[in-house]
Parts: sequence; structure tokens; C-alpha cells
Amino acid sequence: MFDKLMQAQQRAEEIKARLNNISVSGEAEGGRIRVIATANKEIKEVQISEELFTEGDKEQVEELLIVALNKALAQADSVSQTEMAAASQDLLGGLGGLGGLGNLFK
Repeated sequence: MFDKLMQAQQRAEEIKARLNNISVSGEAEGGRIRVIATANKEIKEVQISEELFTEGDKEQVEELLIVALNKALAQADSVSQTEMAAASQDLLGGLGGLGGLGNLFK
């Protein structure tokens, strides 16, 4: 049982490392604002079109930035949940269902 817990911890660390290498993005205003993040929800880059600074006001740019950030973070959540679900399925399968308890998660 202890070996299984160690494997689960190692698997979680592997997933976290993999999520650090997966890029997600969120855009607003047809791509005029773009946010790039990791699947671990770390913002890596923000791109804002020069046009928005010349034609838009500060509040508009801030609102669009929030939209792009939230889209990127939602995409990161989705990728992370998919990875964790796959890992959970692997772990439950590896534990032999824990005497039937695995059926509770199906």
C-alpha cells in the first residue's frame, strides 16, 4: 500500500511538471489581446495590440485583459482536470478497485 502511495505522489509530480510545459491561451477582441499561460495557471506572456492603446481607453483595455486572462485560466483548468482524471483512473486501476471501492468512482 505504501508503494502505491509513493507511486501516486510521483505521478502527481510528473503531472505538475508536464502541466508546466503545456501552453494555453486566451484572447479577447479578436486576438487584439492575448494571454499565454501554463496549464498550471502561471501567466507567461501578455500581448496587447498597439491599436488598442491608440483607439481604446484604459478601462476598455483593462476589461478586455480580464476577459483574456479568464479564458486562459479556464483553458488551464480544463487541461489540468483532464490530466488529473487520467491519473486518477490509472491509480484506481492499479489498486485493483480496493475491494470494490473503485466502483464508487465510475
